[in-house]
Amino acid sequence: MVIRLCHAHTDAPRNDDTAHQKFVSVAEAYDALIDPTTRKIYDKYGHEGLEQHKQGGGGHHHHHDPFDLFNRFFGGGGGGGPFGHGGGQRHGPPMEVRIQVPLRDFYTGRSTQFTVTKQAVCGTCEGSGSSDGAVDTCKTCGGRGVVVQKHMLAPGIFQQMQRPCDACGGKGTTIRHPCATCRGARVVREPETFDLHIEPGMPAGIRLTYENEADESPDWVAGDLVVNVVEQEPRLAGEGAPDPTHRADGSFFRRRGDDLFWREVLSLREAWMGDWTRNVTHLDGHVVPLGRKRGMVVQPGAVEVVQGEGMPVWRPGGEDEGEKRFGALLVEYVVVLPDKMEKGMEKEFWETWEKWRRKKGVDLLKDSGRPAPVKGRHDEL
Repeated sequence: MVIRLCHAHTDAPRNDDTAHQKFVSVAEAYDALIDPTTRKIYDKYGHEGLEQHKQGGGGHHHHHDPFDLFNRFFGGGGGGGPFGHGGGQRHGPPMEVRIQVPLRDFYTGRSTQFTVTKQAVCGTCEGSGSSDGAVDTCKTCGGRGVVVQKHMLAPGIFQQMQRPCDACGGKGTTIRHPCATCRGARVVREPETFDLHIEPGMPAGIRLTYENEADESPDWVAGDLVVNVVEQEPRLAGEGAPDPTHRADGSFFRRRGDDLFWREVLSLREAWMGDWTRNVTHLDGHVVPLGRKRGMVVQPGAVEVVQGEGMPVWRPGGEDEGEKRFGALLVEYVVVLPDKMEKGMEKEFWETWEKWRRKKGVDLLKDSGRPAPVKGRHDEL
């Protein structure tokens, strides 16, 4: 019933009393169908049973906007349908930007600013697009922004298609004197600065949302601006670093979750004999001491875990519950061997090693784990 009446109203002229009556019938039909109780009565007893239900005071009768039904059929819900009625405002698309910050800022925390060039409503014409403020309703679409075309598929069978109006570009309005600033576009592109607060320990790659700060338009409510905060590659002074203090050891830390990784290089003497110290400058400037006493050997590739010297454990929202906790600092030791030894040093090393081996009775062949050679047997390749 509703579909038939909708078709009749669409084809009728606007000033026709018959069309008006049919439109009222559409509203009554919509009232009947939208309520589960009245719809059940209509399906079972028809129009007469529905009228008796109303006269008998059965339930409260409310008149609904029939355009709600049209919007459901034609996809106009929430953002204003093709008839210019809707239950809410359209929202524009979200906008995403990528901001790089150094690891030091993720460790210490920092408040900074960033600038984004985005679309904004023209301030000269206040989004009208007209220099004199005069805006006319489009004569082609009647201000709806869309036109409906009918195509005959077969005798007596028609298809209706809806498309944006070419005359007004889907805006529903036209202007005679375009604004000199936006040239009638109603919007301009301009930079806008935002505050960015990085909390200590905040994870790299976090996405921060600025509500309704994306591209603006007179036709919609601005969407959300999403800021993806990522870690910047370390840079030394002379390589684009803005501050000479970036030469500090903190430029070479690597992060994984709440832990930090550091690679320390040792000479053969230091790894073998011990008796060395290092002072590693942390991301906030404090010093982490490393070292071994004399006689303490460090194996190549060994990893030392220094508890409490990693990243701050981040609490969303900056909640401060008790003492601040930190992850661990993992130090990997790399032993660098000399490419060549001086002849005198090599001779002294060899004599010292051989003397120690004979004194302790060390059998190099036995300690190597290789099988003893068989006398009289020669392996040929």
